[in-house]
Amino acid sequence: MASGMDMKSANSTYSSFITFVKVGTAVSVAVAALVVLLISG
Repeated sequence: MASGMDMKSANSTYSSFITFVKVGTAVSVAVAALVVLLISG
């Protein structure tokens, strides 16, 4: 477990990771929708 000063760093890293996952998911959904539209058209 992180303690003291390390918790700030751990929380910052976790927050960045979660943001990356959210953006990555949104981009993946957008690309998948574009592919579906291109195939159906």
